[in-house]
Amino acid sequence: MRVLGVNALFHDPAAALVIDGVTVAAAEEERFSRRKHGKRPVPFAAWELPELAARWCLEQAGLTPADLDAVAYSYDPELARPAEAMSLDDPWDHLRQEYARRAPEFLAEALPGLKPERVRFVAHHVAHGASAGLASPHDDSAVLVLDGRGECASHLAGVYAGGELKVLAAQELPHSLGLFYEELTDHLGFLRSSDEYKVMALASYGTPRFREQLREYVHADGTGGYVAHHVPWERMVARRLPGRRITSDHADLAASAQLCLEDMTLDLGRWLHEKTGRRTLAMAGGVALNCVANTRLYREGPYEDIFVQPAAGDAGTALGAALHVAQEQEAAPVSPMPTAALGRGWSDEALRAVLEEAAVPYEEPEDIAETVAETLAGNGIVAWYQGRSEFGPRALGHRSLLAHPGHPDNLERLNAVKGREEFRPVAPMVLAERAAELFEGGPLPSPYMLFVHHVREPWRTKIPAVVHVDGTARVQTVEEATEPLVARMLTAFDRRTGIPVVVNTSLNTAGRPMVDSPREALECFGSAPIDLLAIGPFAVRRGRAFA
Repeated sequence: MRVLGVNALFHDPAAALVIDGVTVAAAEEERFSRRKHGKRPVPFAAWELPELAARWCLEQAGLTPADLDAVAYSYDPELARPAEAMSLDDPWDHLRQEYARRAPEFLAEALPGLKPERVRFVAHHVAHGASAGLASPHDDSAVLVLDGRGECASHLAGVYAGGELKVLAAQELPHSLGLFYEELTDHLGFLRSSDEYKVMALASYGTPRFREQLREYVHADGTGGYVAHHVPWERMVARRLPGRRITSDHADLAASAQLCLEDMTLDLGRWLHEKTGRRTLAMAGGVALNCVANTRLYREGPYEDIFVQPAAGDAGTALGAALHVAQEQEAAPVSPMPTAALGRGWSDEALRAVLEEAAVPYEEPEDIAETVAETLAGNGIVAWYQGRSEFGPRALGHRSLLAHPGHPDNLERLNAVKGREEFRPVAPMVLAERAAELFEGGPLPSPYMLFVHHVREPWRTKIPAVVHVDGTARVQTVEEATEPLVARMLTAFDRRTGIPVVVNTSLNTAGRPMVDSPREALECFGSAPIDLLAIGPFAVRRGRAFA
């Protein structure tokens, strides 16, 4: 059974391929088009069909569009209602619904040979739920989906049992925790549906003095749903124009809204546990990328383990739709998600050819991990380009910028390289077997960087570059069995410094998608103050490349 999953109508267009129940490829269109979140500079046409990602997924498996048994499209136009009927201010929504109805036609045009009758519509939140529940390592889990919106809802709560989803609650629009946070993001002068993570980081600098006011507008309803609509932000703090100074009032509003979101996530998670009795929870939807809220649910909630889809945003619905259709057709259950490294990769020979074509001086050291560890120990910044790219917004040791965590000014250095705001933190990458020595208060292992942990007191002064203002860090643990090269590099760095941690942030600059191809890696290396590019087994040094 060969199923291609597609997300196209909201942000983050993506494609994923599931063959005989196994996920073999998944990628966001932005990695090919270089348009972040798939946005074009016109209103509705901003959301594009993932033609390039879909073609690559098929090529990765040696398939043609005619070979597909089904195409799963993560939006069902039959469930949609007019925007005005849902009290939404979205003048382009009628086009979204029209384009969705014509999806078989558009896909057949983009992928010649595809049979339009094989396109299957999957409800947006069912696709989100499948991306978590079916991809989870747990057979039967409660499932919580929280995002901005789907066809006519913003939330789904249910349970997977025997591979089948039972929906227990869904919140109808216009009430939406995702839209609540998007509106705050816009009010604070950031880009909505893009910069919500900046608000989460800013919240740590504020005091939640508007929490009680927000509770009048955002609260649980006791039946598995909630109220969240028409928050009067201006009554609390005046709108910040983009580029203007961020004040303590802005930080306080961010802190208040963040705490409100955490309260709601905890309330909904507890209600779901009461209804299902499940010990494990699977989460997806853009709100599930809020690692602070995830962590509070883990700490204070009733679940023993929480799996968050690493591509929890709308890109993940491409995978979820494919898994959902595959599960319906397969005699055996679909397989859990094997890794987040589901995107493009290049052979050593192909990487060498790119370096030769670019006429860039390079070395081939005996062990690139040792070379990188030596550079990092000397306080150099390293661009790390290895293996297949990650599916989702987090750099997980395949397309990363690395630095020494023991120098506090490395946070400023990396934010300068990337052109980011000063208040935004960077993350620690740590050997899994050592993680509990340094971090506490969150789930371990934590391979996808979707929870925060308190940094233990003795280590706060040893790894200051990765300690956020509130004493936490967004940890990624590394297992030797799944990431042998990264683990070897961390071990080599630990041998030199006594620190089993390196700073890890995504390999890109502000406003641009994460680096995906080797040519983009060279361009990023050439345009930013990076000391070493580790690209496959090869090392490119700044002094020699630009002598």
